[in-house]
Amino acid sequence: MIAAQDLHTEFQFTQEAESHLSSDTDLEDPDGKNAKTGKGMAAKKGKKALGDKAKGGGAGRAPGVGRVNGHYQENGMENVTLFEVVKMGKSVTQSVVDDWIEAYKQDRDHALLDLINFFIQCSGCKGAVSGEMFRHMQNSEIIRKMTEEFDEDSGDYPFTMSGPQWKKFRISFSDFIAVLVRQCQYSIIYDEYMMDTVISLLTGLSDSQVRAFRHTSTLAAMKLMTALVNVALNLSINMDNTQRQYEAERNKVVAKRANDRLELLLQKRKELQENQDEIENMMNAIFKGVFVHRYRDAIAEIRAICIEEIGVWMKLYSDAFLNDSYLKYVGWTMHDKQGEVRLKCLSALQGLFYSRELGARLELFTSRFKDRIVSMTLDKEYDVAVQAIKLLTLVLQCSDEILTAEDCESVYHLVYSAHRPIAVSAGEFLFKKLFSHRGPEEEGLPRRGRQSLNGSLIKTTVFFFLESELHEHGAYLVDSLWECGSELLKDWETMISLLLDEPMPGEEALTDRQETALVEIMLCAIRQACECHPPVGRGTGRRVLTAKEKKTQLDDRTRITEMFAVALPLLLSKYCVDIDKVMNLLQIPKYFDLDIYTTGRLEKHLDALLRQMWAVQDKHTDTEVLEACSTTYHSLCNEEFTIFNRVDIARSQLLDELVDKFDRLLEDFLQEGEEPDEDDAYQVLSTLKKISAFHNAHDLSKWDLFTSNYRLLNTGLQNGDMPEQIVIHAMQCTHYIILWHLAKVSGGSSLKGDMVTLRKQMRAFCLMCQRYLNSINNAVKEQAFTILCDLLLIFSHQIMSSGREQLEPLVYTPDSSLQAELLNFILDQVFIDQDDDDNNSTDGQQDDEASKIEALHKRRNLLAAYCKLIIYNVVEIHTGADIFKQYMRFYNDYGDIIKETLSKTRQINKVQCAKTLVLSLQMLFNEMLSELGFNVDRSTSAFCGIKELARRFSLTFGLDQMKNREAIAMLHKDGIEFAFKEPSPQGQGSPPLNLAFLDVLSEFSSKLIRQDKRTVHVYLERFMTVQMALQREDCWLPLISYRNSLQVGGDDDTVSVISGISSRGSTRSKKSKPATANKRKLPEEENSCSSSDAVWMNREQSVQTPVMLHSPHLTSTVLRDPKKMRPEDSYTAAFAMPAEQHPHQPVPLQQPQHHHQAALDYNTQVTWMLTQRQQAEARQQQERVSMHYAKMKNHMQQAIRRGSGLMEDDEEPIVEDVMMSSEDRLEDINEGMDFDTMDIDLPASKNRRERTELKPDYFDPSSIMDDSVLNVSMF
Repeated sequence: MIAAQDLHTEFQFTQEAESHLSSDTDLEDPDGKNAKTGKGMAAKKGKKALGDKAKGGGAGRAPGVGRVNGHYQENGMENVTLFEVVKMGKSVTQSVVDDWIEAYKQDRDHALLDLINFFIQCSGCKGAVSGEMFRHMQNSEIIRKMTEEFDEDSGDYPFTMSGPQWKKFRISFSDFIAVLVRQCQYSIIYDEYMMDTVISLLTGLSDSQVRAFRHTSTLAAMKLMTALVNVALNLSINMDNTQRQYEAERNKVVAKRANDRLELLLQKRKELQENQDEIENMMNAIFKGVFVHRYRDAIAEIRAICIEEIGVWMKLYSDAFLNDSYLKYVGWTMHDKQGEVRLKCLSALQGLFYSRELGARLELFTSRFKDRIVSMTLDKEYDVAVQAIKLLTLVLQCSDEILTAEDCESVYHLVYSAHRPIAVSAGEFLFKKLFSHRGPEEEGLPRRGRQSLNGSLIKTTVFFFLESELHEHGAYLVDSLWECGSELLKDWETMISLLLDEPMPGEEALTDRQETALVEIMLCAIRQACECHPPVGRGTGRRVLTAKEKKTQLDDRTRITEMFAVALPLLLSKYCVDIDKVMNLLQIPKYFDLDIYTTGRLEKHLDALLRQMWAVQDKHTDTEVLEACSTTYHSLCNEEFTIFNRVDIARSQLLDELVDKFDRLLEDFLQEGEEPDEDDAYQVLSTLKKISAFHNAHDLSKWDLFTSNYRLLNTGLQNGDMPEQIVIHAMQCTHYIILWHLAKVSGGSSLKGDMVTLRKQMRAFCLMCQRYLNSINNAVKEQAFTILCDLLLIFSHQIMSSGREQLEPLVYTPDSSLQAELLNFILDQVFIDQDDDDNNSTDGQQDDEASKIEALHKRRNLLAAYCKLIIYNVVEIHTGADIFKQYMRFYNDYGDIIKETLSKTRQINKVQCAKTLVLSLQMLFNEMLSELGFNVDRSTSAFCGIKELARRFSLTFGLDQMKNREAIAMLHKDGIEFAFKEPSPQGQGSPPLNLAFLDVLSEFSSKLIRQDKRTVHVYLERFMTVQMALQREDCWLPLISYRNSLQVGGDDDTVSVISGISSRGSTRSKKSKPATANKRKLPEEENSCSSSDAVWMNREQSVQTPVMLHSPHLTSTVLRDPKKMRPEDSYTAAFAMPAEQHPHQPVPLQQPQHHHQAALDYNTQVTWMLTQRQQAEARQQQERVSMHYAKMKNHMQQAIRRGSGLMEDDEEPIVEDVMMSSEDRLEDINEGMDFDTMDIDLPASKNRRERTELKPDYFDPSSIMDDSVLNVSMF
């Protein structure tokens, strides 16, 4: 046996010995003549004459696996199939193939049967082909038989199963086919038996309707084709070698020519040609029988297999396959709907374009499908887009003439993509296109400096950056080019030279715009080198650097410090008055290694830098430049470094000068009796800007600035002529003063009276800002509002968290007047139409759009600042009603902010949030009445908008009714009270003024559990008179609709409780759950729910409501079985009518002396109606139970007769069970859903459990339901 010495296995012979020889005694047949007996049989008949064989036999050998007398054993156990042996892994593939070849030489029929069953088992089929089946049945009949035996209980089969074992199996399967063909390539594959049999079987399986058969056979056929391509390639090489040997021998002189050798070479060439023809026939059979049909299969995985393998064929054997006849399939499939298949197309083409020789032969294909490849750079699948860009990069390497300028530009702009792999691939394309070509004139240039090659490349980068017109995205361009062009981007020496050195004669100097772009690119490159992570928006976060990357980071930082410590003062001196350049240059020192100033003896350059920074703040009044200068001082003033004292002295001198100047100018500016001129105002403003900018990053507490700024603000309020910019910056500076004072007090380093001083200053400043809310200037009002929101949030009760209880005296709670002013500001400044703000826009269409976007961004910030006060419970939650009511109208502008505020508010207090929602709806309803009058038309857009808003609010409560039970109940209570609050202006007999609000309130009825529906219905009945219950006019439809929405659900009060409780379960199994588990819990659950109802109702007893006496304690109907209640015990106590009429209730038609009698008549009528309903519901329930029992019995009998059948036999009872769904099925449905995270809900009528209970009783007029309420047609 081949390789038997490598397998340390003790074979145990079985008692059932077969008559076949062992493979160990099989003799070699080098000529392969014993394989010729069955020539042509497979191609003609598709069946073979085989001996009987036990199904599932295998020919594998592995550790612990051996073949004894034709049987395969594993540790003495038989029936180890070839499938199981291959599944062991790649290490046994060679020995498995050797054993199978020996078995084939001994008995090819049995060996082929093993191989056929191997393919069947790899498909996940439980059946196996027996020798009898193979002898008498065609391939199509065998496949049909295997299809019938296929276990379709699960859609999984080996090639779709997850896990490392099956992933290795897929690799082993492919290796097995490749090794099998390689080992058989010299004899067995030419016997016209084995290959014909395998190809015929795989072709038939690939045409099966069973996905597993089709997938497995297609993969096997494609791998078989790949192996045959290798064989054909070897034959082609051997034929070429033989032909050369023959030509060399024939060209010899006659005396030296060996005729025998010529004959041998001719014979060898003839044999090779015959083998080549046979291999080509096999490949044609596979290609036309499998590939041509399966490359467009319905399954994406199968299509991907075909395209992947044809790419391998074209790369391996380009002479035969690299032509338009095969390339067209790849080109067509690039339009596939699945990204997986498109990705395989691009990968296949990349393998071809890697070779310049092969790429040159693809000119026709590229010209035909180039546009498609370019369009795939914008593919919705990011992986496909990345590979498309890489393919275009390879095309670019093959030839510069293929891609046009438009094609390249479509890739260029992708360097600014937010998806980093796409941007990096586009950066590589850009680098190859613009930077990789060197002309002869560029050879011999210096490596660094202005005249170096990098100098021209850096200029090219600047030109590209300016042409792209995305000047705020320099960091994205640098990040895209970093992996392929980091050496160029780190050439800061050349960049400095381009900025500082004078141009050479004949050299074109950089323009001011180009210099600004170069400074920005230089700063972005410094940031990328020091931070080693992509800019914001690219990547999920900072990754852990390797040791090599850390060393590179430190080296780059050292180079940056040494280089720019000398060059930065010079750059600042040259560009001191240029705002954009100075802003970027001032950010460079924060990336310095400050120790190098000392170790490198660079103190004089530090002094030069400090002098230039002083000059910058002296010459500039722009806020961004001043803040950048302040930040740079903060970076240099680090106490850990020895340069701290030097920088601190310079900073203190600068601040002393600024404060002294400000005090002097302020005295002159605020002198009484003198009118300040513009020059004085400008001097005060510029100095105040500088102090505010420095106060943002530095503690200026030792200079008493609060008194000066407060005096300035107070004078502005008194006189009303203070310039707005002075007021704005004075507010900002005072805000910083209070925050630095708070930081000092919180840190424990303050004196005893500091907290009292801080409290006084903070409250005085808040009052000052509140007074400025009434200013006529919008910018001043916005600044006052923003600072007020920040201070109220900072000094709220949250300040005492984290163990800071000593700060309790600083807590500041806004009074009602301040809350009202803040809310009015939001309503006046934020919730305005876009057209109302057009007056502030500048000239020009583009500037107008930009100003609108900027204004919207500002309004969003103002709204977010106020919403934070609601979220953190700084202002009353009910103030959010004015915000929530704008949800639909301003959905596009502020919908996300309002929705998040609503979600956070519900987390604070569900009940208050619900009351706020209904309050917002009431506000809109009142506004509608004031605009349209008292006659409410429910078809108007205003009313439909209110109802749609209510529907949106309802969806935010989710599916878990138990979690929001109390909140929903209180929402209905407030809504009912509002609906009956105002009497009709038309007099007696007309509906209340707000009755139409019940139509809006019905949107929330689906969120009530059944017990609460009854409780709310009882509460609704207290507000109704007998005449209201009997009215059927259109004006009373809201009441009818709302009552119907509360009456659905029938007789089972416990289903909603079960649904609500089971919705919180997530791990219970349908099969393992006892059928009566929930029924045991029902008493406790009913009691808890009933007590909750009672608590809710008892809490409402103290509220004086219309048509309602102080009735005795309510007995909840949930505690009793409705069928066992007496009419006098059901609802008469709850509906006791009062002896006095509420002042807001319409006067009944009866005379006052008969009022009590009318109430009794009404109670009698209601009792009779409920009794009739309960009796009808009891009859319906009994009929349903009987019907359900009969159907279950019928299904049980059918199941017993049927036994184990196919899945189709189970469809009918499953459908019927859904229509007659039980409590357990409802629980299983609810268990599969995450009720805590879903934001949508379905109406109650959509619940399968309730479908049979929604049939209206047409004999009872009180049960008429509106289809629009149920949202489902009547049965």
